[in-house]
Formats: sequence, C-alpha cells, structure tokens
Amino acid sequence: MRPLPDLTLYFDGHCPFCAREMRRLKDWNGAGRLAFIDIAHPDFDPLPLGVDLPALNRELHSRTRDGRLLVGIDSMLAAYTLVGRGRLVWPLRRNMLRPSLARLYRWFAQHRYQISERLGYRLPVQCNDDACSIGNPFMKQPFSSESCMD
Repeated sequence: MRPLPDLTLYFDGHCPFCAREMRRLKDWNGAGRLAFIDIAHPDFDPLPLGVDLPALNRELHSRTRDGRLLVGIDSMLAAYTLVGRGRLVWPLRRNMLRPSLARLYRWFAQHRYQISERLGYRLPVQCNDDACSIGNPFMKQPFSSESCMD
C-alpha cells in the first residue's frame, strides 16, 4: 500500500498556467510528497473535500496528510517547500508581505485564463454539437461552433 502524500493539491487542469506549474511541481516531486487532483476533470467530486467547486475554482486548495485544508498562498508555500524549492516562494514567509501577496494571488487566480493567454499559453477549447466554450470551464463563454477547432 502506498503511503499518503504529505500534501494533495486541487488544481484547475484547464488553466494552462496552472497545469504548467503542476507539471513543474510533479517533476520536482521525486520523493512523492505531493499528490495532484484536477478539479476540472469530469469525474471530480468536491463533496469528500467539504469545499464546493466555486470555492475550489477561486483559489488553489490543498489538504495535508493530517486533514488540514490550506488555501491560496499557503498551498503554494507548502507545495514548493515539500519539493525542496521553498526559496522560490520565500516572500510568502514574510509576515509583512503576506497580506499584499495574498491579495495579488487572489487577483491572479481570478484572471488566470486571461494571464495565461497573454503569456502565450493555449487556452482549452471544448465543443459540442452547437456551441463551444473557451477558457475557464467554470465560467462558460460560448462562441459560435464555426470557431471550434477539430
């Protein structure tokens, strides 16, 4: 039986920037201290976590091995520290900076699809027979099916 991870991250796999960061954390996760759950996966059920999907979509959430829920910059700080990259997030440890960085993070999380696009990441396009949506699957933005990519 595989031991429980120290931290399970609940991330938006449809967000290109977010998915890239999770891939980077996975690459650094040689000791297996992190687990990753994509909240955008159709089979994801937030009920066992005790947090609704809109809340999970607003900010990165994680759960520690002992069941504590971490949100936003606390999740990032824990994840980067567990993979030995805490120096990349050292400002998050500074009490004077934390409130400003938390506000900045929440703004970033709210605009992550637009930021991903501006950084050159490709946004996911999901199409059905009569419409498509692009970007955040939690905030549908329909456009004509003529724009859908095959």
